[in-house]
Amino acid sequence: MSRSGIVAAPIDVAAITDEVRDPHTGAVSTFLGTVRDSSDSRTVTGLEYSTYTGMAEREMQAIVREAIAIAPGVRIVAVHRVGNLAVGEVCVMIAAAHGHRGPAFDACRYAIEEIKKRVPIWKREHYSDGSSEWVNACAPDAHAPRPKDAHA
Repeated sequence: MSRSGIVAAPIDVAAITDEVRDPHTGAVSTFLGTVRDSSDSRTVTGLEYSTYTGMAEREMQAIVREAIAIAPGVRIVAVHRVGNLAVGEVCVMIAAAHGHRGPAFDACRYAIEEIKKRVPIWKREHYSDGSSEWVNACAPDAHAPRPKDAHA
């Protein structure tokens, strides 16, 4: 089982980890991206992720296929959350399972690095002073205009 997706609901870390495991996998590598409470010495109160869902899902599917090609036999799930997230919540998860740790690590790292580079997801930080700002987008061009309510 390998898949990817854009989700609006909280990411269930245990369920996704279980999804890639089977009796033949001796290694499961996971990556969790979480909302942290600060950025560039500013207090962050939450994040908002927006995307063009269809385009993002197609690109994530391509990345999963590529991860499988570099680590044949890997089982991988990659999901990214959109909407409003609080500090501490999981915004992205990659779980990769294989018979050996090397391919599991390789697939997991490849997937998250490519998602950050290629998937059109925009991040808006909300600060304790009431302001907000679009920052370091997970998009091919971080300076491209950000959509309003694109995750609808």
